[in-house]
Amino acid sequence: MMTDPLDLGDDKSLLLVDDDEAFLKRLAKAMEKRGFEVEMAGSVAAGKAIATARPPAYAVVDLRLEDGNGLDVVEVLRARRPESRIVVLTGYGAIATAVAAVKIGATDYLAKPADATDVTNALLALTDTLPPPPENPMSADRVRWEHIQRVYELCDRNVSETARRLSMHRRTLQRILAKRSPR
Repeated sequence: MMTDPLDLGDDKSLLLVDDDEAFLKRLAKAMEKRGFEVEMAGSVAAGKAIATARPPAYAVVDLRLEDGNGLDVVEVLRARRPESRIVVLTGYGAIATAVAAVKIGATDYLAKPADATDVTNALLALTDTLPPPPENPMSADRVRWEHIQRVYELCDRNVSETARRLSMHRRTLQRILAKRSPR
C-alpha cells in the first residue's frame, strides 16, 4: 500500500473509460486507494456524457471501445476542461495512434498491460520531464505484430490490401492474423 498521499490538487476527480469491465473495476479500486475520486464509463457514449456533464481533472481512456474510438471522449473532455490530464490506454500500441492521441490533447499514452502505478505516474508526470524507460519493453515479435495490426486497421481490415501493402502473401498474413499476439 502507498504510505505517502499523492499531491492530486483540490480536484481529485478521475474518469476511467474502458469496455473491459474486470480491468475497469480493478483500476478504479487501485486509483481510489491512491486518493482519486473515480467515475467509470464502459463506452464512448457514457464517457462523453460524463465528460460533458462533469468534466474531471484526470482521465484514463481506452483507445478501442465496442461503440467507437476513445479519442472522441478525449476531444469532448479537452473542449470542456482544457487543463485536464488525460492518459490514453490501449492494447494496440502504435506510433500513429500515439501521435493522434497527443495531437488532440492527451497528456500521455500507455500500452496495455499497464498497472495503476504506470497510470498514476503518467497522470501526475510533469510535462517537461521524460518518462523512465519501460521495465519490460515490447519484444521484436510484438513490435512486428503491432505493425501488421496497424496496417490491417488502416486498410479497413481488408486482408488482400494489407498483404499487398506489406509485400506479404495473403495466406501468410491470414495465418499471422489468426494467431494471438506475442507477449
